[in-house]
Amino acid sequence: IASRSGLSFNDFLIHLAPFIVVLMIVFVVVCRWLFRDAFHYDPDRVAEVMALSEREAIRDRKLLWQSLLVLALVLAGFVSHTALHLEPSVIALLGAGLLVLISKITTEDAIADVEWETLVFFMGLFVMVGALVKTGVIGQVSENLADAVGGEPLLAVMALLFGSAILSAIVDNIPYVATMSPIVGDLVTDLGGTPQAESLWWSLALGADLGGNATAVGASANVVVLGLAARNGTPISFWRFTRYGLVVAALSVVLAAPYLWLRYFVLA
Repeated sequence: IASRSGLSFNDFLIHLAPFIVVLMIVFVVVCRWLFRDAFHYDPDRVAEVMALSEREAIRDRKLLWQSLLVLALVLAGFVSHTALHLEPSVIALLGAGLLVLISKITTEDAIADVEWETLVFFMGLFVMVGALVKTGVIGQVSENLADAVGGEPLLAVMALLFGSAILSAIVDNIPYVATMSPIVGDLVTDLGGTPQAESLWWSLALGADLGGNATAVGASANVVVLGLAARNGTPISFWRFTRYGLVVAALSVVLAAPYLWLRYFVLA
């Protein structure tokens, strides 16, 4: 979104940081309610946890520091990828190659730890989403949304927020945002580029990001976590994830609506 809108990473922090703080507080309270059955005191489990030593979990300190260094470089590359004229995917691959180069990890060891099931899932997901983009389905939905709210910034912001949340729960939010970005750019231009019109970028960011929490396929991070959970003997089904995800997504999107209204239409 930043590359499409011309906004910097700092702009995103300034505009969204207050809402993120509020959202985190609400999220902690909601999690306490959703998982209330898990918050029972068990003396045996407490004793097991207290007996654990975090130092024993680190088997290779040198590799840890090497990984942290490469991770810091990759994150810096993500933030400055527009200035570097490199795609985030290229930066991630360069980071992986650098870690293999400076560490003692062999290619066989690295490949053995790859989440192949997750990668195959992503391959299929992006093929299906790419087909929807190629055939014009997602584009047509987006254009109809833009036509329906033309000339009304507040209506456009709310429609884009809730529409993005719903669609991002169905398809991965990354290709959805890539498809919507040029349409939002045209809509901002049509509305005169005012602060209220520019808030469309924030509604797209919030709707796609928060709506992606609703289902397991709504965001790439969801799929990765489910793959890791299954690999460690704690599988999470699609419907079990959705049962909690829908509550979190709905509540966070509903909270985002008054924030956008106050921030860009009342206090602007």
